[in-house]
Amino acid sequence: MNLAKHLARLSAIVPIVALMVFFAAAVFAAPTQTPPPLPTSPVSIGGMLKIFFGLAVVLGTVAGAAWLLKRLAPGQVSAGGAIKLIGGIAVGPKERVVVVEVGDTWLVVGVAPGQVNALHNMPKLEIQGGSNSNADDQRFASWLKDVMKRRGMGAEK
Repeated sequence: MNLAKHLARLSAIVPIVALMVFFAAAVFAAPTQTPPPLPTSPVSIGGMLKIFFGLAVVLGTVAGAAWLLKRLAPGQVSAGGAIKLIGGIAVGPKERVVVVEVGDTWLVVGVAPGQVNALHNMPKLEIQGGSNSNADDQRFASWLKDVMKRRGMGAEK
């Protein structure tokens, strides 16, 4: 009789176990759907145009701010045309001699890193126009020809 009880219990459990196996197979079975299509590329012409437009706006803003700060910087007071730079020449890697016009006087100034020294002052001179530069060009051209002849670099005509 003991065996009959076990068989009766087993016959009640078998349909439950079969139902659980069926649902487990349905849950873990491979899907029958096709895989989704691959996404489109995130890089597009419209996206690139947005990036370049944003970059142009940022760079334009930075350039505009720099110009505005330079234009309206405190502590830089314009001399109102009272001081003019006439010319200058480098006499060393960091040293220059500069001619500055202040009113009716020209100042010859030596400029080096960390120091400025007045070398000479003289009354304002009138600068001659284009006639002097043409003579300087001719003089340089003749000097260059002479040097090239001495070094054997130029072909004589």
